[in-house]
Amino acid sequence: MSGAGVRIGAVVRKEFIHVGRDPRLLAVVLIMPIIQLLLFAYAISFDVRHLPTVVVDLDHTPDSAAYLRAYEASGLFDVVGHGADPTAVDTAFDRNEAQVAVIVPAGFAASLARGEQAQVGVLVDGSEPNSARVAQTYSMALNQLYGRALAVEWASTQGVDLGQIGLVEPRLRTWYNPDRASSIFLVPGLMVVIIMIVTAQQTAVTLVREREQGTAEQLMVSPLRRIELMVGKLTPWVIMAFLDIVVIAVLGVVLFGVPMRGDPVALAVGATLFVASCLGIGLIVSAVAPSLDTANMAAFLVAFLPAFLLSGFAFALDQIPPVLEWISRLFPARYMVTISRSVLLKGAGFPEVWPQVAALAAYALISLLIAVRLHGRRA
Repeated sequence: MSGAGVRIGAVVRKEFIHVGRDPRLLAVVLIMPIIQLLLFAYAISFDVRHLPTVVVDLDHTPDSAAYLRAYEASGLFDVVGHGADPTAVDTAFDRNEAQVAVIVPAGFAASLARGEQAQVGVLVDGSEPNSARVAQTYSMALNQLYGRALAVEWASTQGVDLGQIGLVEPRLRTWYNPDRASSIFLVPGLMVVIIMIVTAQQTAVTLVREREQGTAEQLMVSPLRRIELMVGKLTPWVIMAFLDIVVIAVLGVVLFGVPMRGDPVALAVGATLFVASCLGIGLIVSAVAPSLDTANMAAFLVAFLPAFLLSGFAFALDQIPPVLEWISRLFPARYMVTISRSVLLKGAGFPEVWPQVAALAAYALISLLIAVRLHGRRA
């Protein structure tokens, strides 16, 4: 082994010894990502089912009872109360006992019997917009199905053959995530968010801590070249980041059913460049942060917040303001989330994700060059 290899190996060994002697750091690097994955994947869900619903039947007829049973039988609405009058809705909403209220007015059955349009009140608690939007969509679909059933029943009593009437019947299919499970959507993005937190934040904090303790100056006056020192200090973090990626990917497949449909090599190359980009960010923060507290705050601002809010992890980038969409291009998490979801869920390979891979390669190169230059000036 060359002299450079020996010196780099010595630094790598020193870093691993340092991590091994610090149980808290070891827990943050190896155990915290698993805890974060489980918490985020189970706690964050866009799936809306079993909406608590209160019903008010002012008609008290078999038709109104049959209509309300359709809500109960749908599996989407859980009837948690029956009110005698509309004031029961206010009470249920104020006490957070229900998110949906269905009010069947008096004369409902009579209107249907006369062939008129029967009005039904569906009230939705809009304090939680996602559930409110889904509840409205579910209710509209249920009413369309109920109306169709009434039309079929009326046609049969009139001797009308609906088979002779042209109807449009959509056949809906959802690609890549047929059950529309939130976990399938979230886990590939969670992997990116967690890795960025671990690599960028811990790299920045560790280097600043060494500077405050005086060990960094001892290394600077050693025979190590600047690039050898940098490679030696970053290698353990690269290894631990890839270990986290493997663990998160395995847990995603085993616990949440995330598929691996695409080219794993494309995912590995993208992950390598993403880790390098995160390390570059961590090094830049460590070079400019004067203290450990500042490094922690700066790493949080440039690692966690952009990865969580501006990467497409939780919010579609085409739905955010154009200015924020442009700002999101300045952070590597945006490109890695696209690669992760495209490879895992859509079966993509290099032909589909090469623009994101190229962007990460440029980001890694530029961030590492800036970091080396900043650390050289500080030295």
